[in-house]
Amino acid sequence: MPESRAEQSPATDAALDRVLMRSRELGFLGPGPTAAHIRHAASFLPGIDDLESRHAPTRVGELTLVDLGSGGGLPGLILAVRRPSIHVVLIDAIRKRTDFLEWAVAELGVHERVEVRRGRAEELAREPDLRGSAEVVTARSFGPPAVTAECAAGFLSGPGARLLVSEPPTGSEDRWPAEGLLRLGMQPGRLWYAEGATVMAVDVITACAEGIPRRVGVPARRPLF
Repeated sequence: MPESRAEQSPATDAALDRVLMRSRELGFLGPGPTAAHIRHAASFLPGIDDLESRHAPTRVGELTLVDLGSGGGLPGLILAVRRPSIHVVLIDAIRKRTDFLEWAVAELGVHERVEVRRGRAEELAREPDLRGSAEVVTARSFGPPAVTAECAAGFLSGPGARLLVSEPPTGSEDRWPAEGLLRLGMQPGRLWYAEGATVMAVDVITACAEGIPRRVGVPARRPLF
């Protein structure tokens, strides 16, 4: 990734800092320098840039990213600022968090291409305008692998689309078994380490079944793998 793509103006950095500080005041963001949280979110960028480069020759319009459990704005808000070529949908089920996200989108001046949707992922993935709409789904601290993969599946557009998940430092491909992912039309991709973070890519190979994701709460109670 060319270094210039990640460079930000002082004004943008200041705005991101204000937004993340407000997120922390509201209890949505953990301790540590805001710069460290921004760097952690930037660890998703290689997986997004790879998709953009592959879609560029034939794609009409912008790449769409859905961020599951956006909460305090990570990684969705950072990715929206760092990649102005993409459309971002921030999803969270709690009104207090979506109210914050709407404020943050306005504060960062990205309202024309970033939207906030309140609701459970299992339900929103069935909304006609969101189902199959995203080339990328991101998740940070959303849930166990089976829950995250099933909730993401309904948003992903089909073969070539990708789920990117922030993993624990000891994360490994073993947490994403090929046999289990195949039930969702997915397969394990690559695992990489960047900016102090571990990111797992899960690639779509076939469209998911109509009944995926299952009803609210079922993916957690009866995980597929």
